[in-house]
Amino acid sequence: MSSSQAAGRRIGAAAAAPASKDADAKERRYTNTTAGAPVRDNSARGLIWQLAAILAAVALLLFWLSATELSETELATLAPQTLWVYTVEHLRLTLISAVIVLAVAIPLGILLTRGPLRFLTGPVLAVVNIGQAAPAIGLVVLLAFWLGFGFWTAVAALVLYALLPVLRNTMVGLDSVDARLVEAGRGMGMSATRVLLRVELPLAVPLMLAGIRTALVLLVGTGALATFINGGGLGVLITTGVNLNLPRVLVSGAVTVALLALMVDWVGRLVEYLARPKGL
Repeated sequence: MSSSQAAGRRIGAAAAAPASKDADAKERRYTNTTAGAPVRDNSARGLIWQLAAILAAVALLLFWLSATELSETELATLAPQTLWVYTVEHLRLTLISAVIVLAVAIPLGILLTRGPLRFLTGPVLAVVNIGQAAPAIGLVVLLAFWLGFGFWTAVAALVLYALLPVLRNTMVGLDSVDARLVEAGRGMGMSATRVLLRVELPLAVPLMLAGIRTALVLLVGTGALATFINGGGLGVLITTGVNLNLPRVLVSGAVTVALLALMVDWVGRLVEYLARPKGL
């Protein structure tokens, strides 16, 4: 090898070393960003901005109502105590439906990911999909003709409508757990139940919480349809505005339902942020 070739190789190696170091540094920064604190910081910042936007929208709605001349009917319908009663009814409808959905969907999702019951996954998902495939108003009305009008019929319709996100995310979250971690737990002498509780469920929490948050938003939004079967809730404002040709009441009811759904979504995001394992 000539001296000129050796010198050229030394120069090339010297030039490649800084590039390699830069690449390693970029990779470390990327790894830290995707798995560590910066993501959580961005999530926290997003929570703050979402809450600020919701509060600003509430302030704008209140300002609009205070600056608008309302008729006696509109004043009576949009009175604070009346709005409070409708809001409590709507939240009661949502919370009861959510509790039933969680009590049914999470255990069912766990059972369908266990070996002996996996063959039932297809039929169960086909049945649960009916709630999402059917139009919400059609599902509510059909159940009303079958079960009768009232609050509990609205709860039954909402439960059927919101089962799929929780069930599906529970199954996907458990199936996405690395099989090597499950085998390691069993190799340490853990029973199947302990592996489920200490390994699989904690790792599936992020996906499960995302499904629960989706279901809650669906429940709040679809809960407005309960008014068509005497189920109560904020949907009364919408139907009153339509039937009596009161556009201010109609807009107020629709915006209130939307803001309540956004607020529930914010609470779900907050719980998801706090309950997420630190390394995920």
